Amino acid sequence: MSISSRVSIEDIARAAGVSRSTVSRVINNDANVKAATRQLVLDFVERLNYHPNHAARALVTQRSHVIGVVMPGTANVFFGDNSYFPMLLQGIAEATNRNDHSMLLCLGYSDEDREHFSDRVLRNSMCDGLIIASIENDDPLIARMLKFGRPWVMVERPQQFTDDINYVTVDNIGGARMATEHLISLGYRRIAHISGHLNIGDGQDRLNGYRQALEAADIPYDPELVYHGFFNRASGYAGMKALLPHRPDAVFVASDTETRGALQALGEVGVRVPEDIALIGFDDLDVATESDPLLSTIRQPVQQKGATAFSLLLDLMNGAKQSPQHVVLPTQLVIRDTCGAKKPSKEVVKEVRLPSQAGIP
Repeated sequence: MSISSRVSIEDIARAAGVSRSTVSRVINNDANVKAATRQLVLDFVERLNYHPNHAARALVTQRSHVIGVVMPGTANVFFGDNSYFPMLLQGIAEATNRNDHSMLLCLGYSDEDREHFSDRVLRNSMCDGLIIASIENDDPLIARMLKFGRPWVMVERPQQFTDDINYVTVDNIGGARMATEHLISLGYRRIAHISGHLNIGDGQDRLNGYRQALEAADIPYDPELVYHGFFNRASGYAGMKALLPHRPDAVFVASDTETRGALQALGEVGVRVPEDIALIGFDDLDVATESDPLLSTIRQPVQQKGATAFSLLLDLMNGAKQSPQHVVLPTQLVIRDTCGAKKPSKEVVKEVRLPSQAGIP
């Protein structure tokens, strides 16, 4: 028999001298097949270069081996200068590839009606499960997903229905507190904050961590020193412009992408970093090591977060019966040049480890 990419189960059965059902059980890893028969079938599968018909298999197993990654309202920034989303997708994609799955990406636009976007997501029947990232807390998709018949996992901590949703996040509160405490330890007292999107869990948690650090140091919280941003470069630029009249001596910025805008605003008015004002960001994206001066920041494991989200989803798709899983990954303080610490001979990393948690790859 000639080798062909169109070899069928019947071809394998004839070549191996077994029934079609035996070949099917071997391909589907049925334990009730004798070891010798299994090896015989697998030898012919390899010899004839057999590739299963995934569409036909999906009709039988009701599994497509495709997951959906849903990012509402992110298409406007996804193709810009924010490398967070490509890094997150890389982590998810590597995990799906290792587990013989494919990934379908669904991006929303900031001006798209949210009910319409929810309809688009829920009408898609191709995916065995969904990973949802960067969704606003009042998005109608969250409530509708709770009634969804397929498994799903959130990236970032939801601020409603928290106990009912599987999610993976990073220690945003602890990281923000660590950044602010570091600035306090260097003697800064008028510490401002350019927040992320406060209708997303990460943005709210980083603001809370900033406030906790001030309170612990008996530094009064001053709302005039807080600018409500949106995790993008434009809000970092606008935020720094708005904060400068209030004369902060340091700023904790909720994302490295926003910090890029903040540095631009400072450069335009001749304010030096860190001599005149100190900065610490959050994420440790590529901008952190490309900026001048190099950016002190909080490092979060973006790719690991994506891979962990897929791991949780895979467990659910495989029928794991358990209460909703909440995985929180640790963050690290990376000291470079913008915070005003005594310049080290090399990069310094300070890490706070959380208790070990099941499900973290």
